[in-house]
Amino acid sequence: MKKLYKYAFLLAGISLIATSCGDKDFDLGTKLDASDLDFEIIQDYSIDEGGNTIILINNTEETIPVWDYGTGRSTRAIDTIHYAFAGDYTIQFSAMTDGGLVEADPVTLTVTSDNFNYIEDELWENISGGVGNSKTWLLDLDADGVSKYFDGPLYFYGTDNGWLEGGEDGCYGEDCWNWNPEWSGNTWLMDAADFGSMTFSLDGGPYLEVEHLTIPALGSQSGTYYLDPDEYTLSTTDATILHDSGRDACVANWGDIKIFSLTEDTMQLAVLRKDECEGAALLVYNFITQEYSDNWTPEEEIVEPDEGFEPTFEAGELLDILTGGAAAGRYWKLDGSGNPVDWITAGNGWTSSANDSYDWGWNDAWATIASESYIRFDQYGGTQNYLKNENGVETTGTFTINESTNEITLSDDGTLIGNSDSWMTPTAATFTVIKAVPDDFESFGLWFGTTYDASSDQWLAYHYVINNEISGGSGGDPVEGEDTEVDVDNALITYGDIEENGNFRIEIYNEYGTTATTPPVNTSDFVFDNTVEVTFTISGTGVTGDYSTSIYYADSDWSPQGNGDAISVTGDGTYTVSYTPGSSADGCVVFVVDIVGLAADITDLSTVTATVDSIIIN
Repeated sequence: MKKLYKYAFLLAGISLIATSCGDKDFDLGTKLDASDLDFEIIQDYSIDEGGNTIILINNTEETIPVWDYGTGRSTRAIDTIHYAFAGDYTIQFSAMTDGGLVEADPVTLTVTSDNFNYIEDELWENISGGVGNSKTWLLDLDADGVSKYFDGPLYFYGTDNGWLEGGEDGCYGEDCWNWNPEWSGNTWLMDAADFGSMTFSLDGGPYLEVEHLTIPALGSQSGTYYLDPDEYTLSTTDATILHDSGRDACVANWGDIKIFSLTEDTMQLAVLRKDECEGAALLVYNFITQEYSDNWTPEEEIVEPDEGFEPTFEAGELLDILTGGAAAGRYWKLDGSGNPVDWITAGNGWTSSANDSYDWGWNDAWATIASESYIRFDQYGGTQNYLKNENGVETTGTFTINESTNEITLSDDGTLIGNSDSWMTPTAATFTVIKAVPDDFESFGLWFGTTYDASSDQWLAYHYVINNEISGGSGGDPVEGEDTEVDVDNALITYGDIEENGNFRIEIYNEYGTTATTPPVNTSDFVFDNTVEVTFTISGTGVTGDYSTSIYYADSDWSPQGNGDAISVTGDGTYTVSYTPGSSADGCVVFVVDIVGLAADITDLSTVTATVDSIIIN
């Protein structure tokens, strides 16, 4: 059974059927009379015994219908609505014509029984608590600036985004994108406030009560709502969802809403931003229930410090890491191609590369200096020495280590590699190893903290890594003179990964090494003014590559000392390297040839042989 209300004109609530309405020709700009409106309201009892289903039809030509049916509004020419609750409902039909809006007299219908099938979907349950209940929601940002579930109260999406569990990751067209800002880092989005509350009810009907505390013009609102679980949409009538005042004028219809997500405790509702407000986009407001908010407690965030923070070293271990051992010297450089600088707060840094602080911290000048500078720590001569080459300028001195604090102090007010034009250049002679992994220092490097701010528990720290690319000597070009060949006993030389650092070393003499007791050469033969040259042969490596190779030489009083010009060793073969001290040398305490990185690439060092074919001094 259907109860049909067909209106050509209305008199005292009695409906009459007019068959001529479709033949009328209305002039442009003419406002119709209410008697000219032609529409139907059908209460279909064949679908619901209580008359819960209503069909709305507009037959008035060249008009746009506006239906207000109490629980919602519609502008469709034909629409079907459902009343879940028994009761009297008033439907107001209006037609938008060229001459303006024309209203018909309202029609009152009676629904005689409930039909909760229309509101049994899980989304109805989640938004309201179910039939007979109500649920209060809050915008997820309180007056203290706390968002208790989401990263913030407002996200931004493309106009073709929607229900996040459907489509292609919530995308239903071409304009799909999102920006979900954390409010704590974007407080310009809106001021922290108590925005009020909104209560969705299914107690006697789909009622909505909203209290806008930050928009006085809206104040307290009482309205209705309709949720379409198939389309994931929500419409509200006479009440709008909570929102910030700054965007109140940027949405044409706050009652036309897309549902992005809706659970028992959380909800995301999207409205369309106007073009004139920075372009069309969906403003997605994030809500939590009052109950969730009341029972929320902050998670105790346990932040683990960075790997290697505040390292512990065995006695003498830091010294060995810095210098390579008693009979060695180790070169370090700023990690300019990786992550050279960081601000480490409470054990946690935030940079991952030089780009993170580029131009305001790290910059091109720093990068140039890092590529052309190094610092060497050694224990030659029984003292702890350092040599800093900063952009070609060398300074030397000694250093001490406080093993209880991991502090390293350079003598004579020496500093780490710096940039005099930078606000963050190191100025202190004492710096602290604040991050290190003793068992993996070759790849991890060392983080040297140069300044510390106790108020923020923050270190400014520089990252140094082993420099395996040292080239160039400490003197000038060789001077022609008389060549003298020095005898060498190859049976007594030592070679291999002697320092256990991946470099292949040929040890001709080292006062602190195994050759000190049975030297392959007579150290008193080494008296020369210009250069020392070594020709050597290596075989059985089984590798090919490009390995930087140079002499390290130190005479009897450590002056002169340094590296010779680097050559490239490409695998098995015979090679010649030289060292030009720049001043007269008398005797030697260290005389080695280092092939950087070769030992690390050799599968079996026991198959390798090395011989010194000749040593020529000039």
